[in-house]
Amino acid sequence: MSYTSLCATLGSMNKDYAPLKGTAVRLRKQGKSYGEIQGKVPVAKSTLSLWLKSVPLTKAQKERLYTKQVYALSLGSQSQRERRLREVETITREAEHEAQSFKTRGSYALFGAALYWAEGSKSGGFSITNSDPHLILFMVRWLRDIFGIKHDCLTLTLNLYPQQDEAKVKKFWSELTGIPLENFRKTFIKPPNKGYKKNNLYYGTCKLKVARGTDLRYRVFGWVQAVTADLHPTVELTQKRWQALRNVARPANIDMDAPVA
Repeated sequence: MSYTSLCATLGSMNKDYAPLKGTAVRLRKQGKSYGEIQGKVPVAKSTLSLWLKSVPLTKAQKERLYTKQVYALSLGSQSQRERRLREVETITREAEHEAQSFKTRGSYALFGAALYWAEGSKSGGFSITNSDPHLILFMVRWLRDIFGIKHDCLTLTLNLYPQQDEAKVKKFWSELTGIPLENFRKTFIKPPNKGYKKNNLYYGTCKLKVARGTDLRYRVFGWVQAVTADLHPTVELTQKRWQALRNVARPANIDMDAPVA
């Protein structure tokens, strides 16, 4: 507080604030916090600090105020989380509204191509593997809407852990995608592993494949090349400058459990 503010506070106190100060001192002696005192004495905390700094507190009163302060801090943290959640909700809602403005058949087609570029197979036909039900269902509908590919031309292959119920997981994916159970290929069951798994893949990993889809894969990557055409010169030039990176020998597969000679 500046000298001018201090003088103004003291001057005001001498005129009107003396009764308020008396109330504040009495409440402080009862062990009340500044926040509680402000409920009955409407002055700034800086003024309370000036009035009450010499008021002694008992050990029990100090412990109570400390507990209240910790609780208030925890509420503040919770309030910050809730405020951030509201901010994220607002951002998401605005983004959804923005997306509607540029959602066209062309953007829909390229969106699926971008997903395939990131998650799809780069050889051996047209297939995409993922554990996210939203992504798999999107690709099923994208293939239908953009290329007219129906369910009888699609197959699914699951990758599961030994403890999962294969029959039930198959029914889940069949119900989700509309692909009949007879279109499922042999499930791959992962061998037991003592390693800790961070994520629970409740539905396993699902591989969606288009029958005789090689030409389709070339077509989708043709779209990708067209969209990224202006990047090719930069990528090729940079790769030439860093050609030495391609000369590193591939690491050998080492069986860590094999006995040492």
